[in-house]
Amino acid sequence: MITAKVNDNQQFEIDIKSNHITLNGEAVSPDWTMISENKYHAIINNQSLTIELGNVEEASKNMSIVVNGIKYQVTLQNQFDALLKQLGMDKLAANKVNNIKAPMPGLVLRISVAVGDEIKKGDPLLVLEAMKMENVIKAAGDGVVKKINVSEKIAVEKGSILIEFE
Repeated sequence: MITAKVNDNQQFEIDIKSNHITLNGEAVSPDWTMISENKYHAIINNQSLTIELGNVEEASKNMSIVVNGIKYQVTLQNQFDALLKQLGMDKLAANKVNNIKAPMPGLVLRISVAVGDEIKKGDPLLVLEAMKMENVIKAAGDGVVKKINVSEKIAVEKGSILIEFE
C-alpha cells in the first residue's frame, strides 16, 4: 500500500498487486503509454490525461508532476515509511544531507547558494531545466554547502553530484 499526498491537502491510497490496481479501494485499469522520457499519456476511467514527471527527490520521496498542464507536488509513503514515522525514526536520515544529485539530465539555469551557506530542509539550491520545464532543486535536509560542482548554463547528466555538503 502506498499513500500519495498531493499538494499537502489531498491523500490517496494506492495498492498495486500483480496486475490489479486500486485507488482509495476502487479498482482502476489505466491504459497508458510513454510519449517521451518522463512524459506519458493515460486513459483512466474514460478520462484522457497527459502526465509529465518533473523534479523527483528520491531521499524525501517528493516529486512534481504536471497533469494536463496543472502542476502538483506529490509525496509518496509506503508501509515502511509509515512504520519509521510511527517509531520516530523518520527524521534521523533526513536531518543532514551529504550531497545533491541531478534527478534527471538537464541544464543548470541558476544556483541559489554559495560555498559556506547554511541551508535548511526545503531551501531552494538551484534551478535545473529539463524538457523545457524549470525544476527547483531543494535541500532534502539541513547542512552547510561544502562544494558546488556545477556552474550556470552547464549541462549535467542524471546522477551527477551537483552540490556537496559538510
